[in-house]
Amino acid sequence: MLADAFRSTEPKASRWYQITAEKVAAFADASEDWQGIHLEKGAAQVAGFDGPVAHGFFAVSMLSAMLYDVLPDLPPGAWSVNYGFDRIRFVAPVAVGSRIRGHFQISETQERENGVLLRWDVSVERDGEDKPALVADWLNLVSWKEE
Repeated sequence: MLADAFRSTEPKASRWYQITAEKVAAFADASEDWQGIHLEKGAAQVAGFDGPVAHGFFAVSMLSAMLYDVLPDLPPGAWSVNYGFDRIRFVAPVAVGSRIRGHFQISETQERENGVLLRWDVSVERDGEDKPALVADWLNLVSWKEE
């Protein structure tokens, strides 16, 4: 059964993702959050940053891509959906120009009819930094059609 693929509680890490000014600007347009700390060096410096920083929700939005790096391959007819968060904390800023990657560990599984609800302990590492960008308890539902 596909649920058996999620029995492992070994921690897994995604690949590194480059956070570019272009991606942050595109996120600003999509979210209509054009706050200067994300787009302008001067505004970021006035706020106490060395330069522009990514939106906190930009880092959250990257979790889906990062999770697909570590999920087992799903067979045809199976899918994975975001089920929500029980906790998200933004611990440290993500500088534009830096790299981040996700660390995922399954802390709980709940069998569902034709699926399994996964609880992930998540942290987003900032390359070369001690503090993570964010930590979260994330729920992800993997479902499939029985044939």
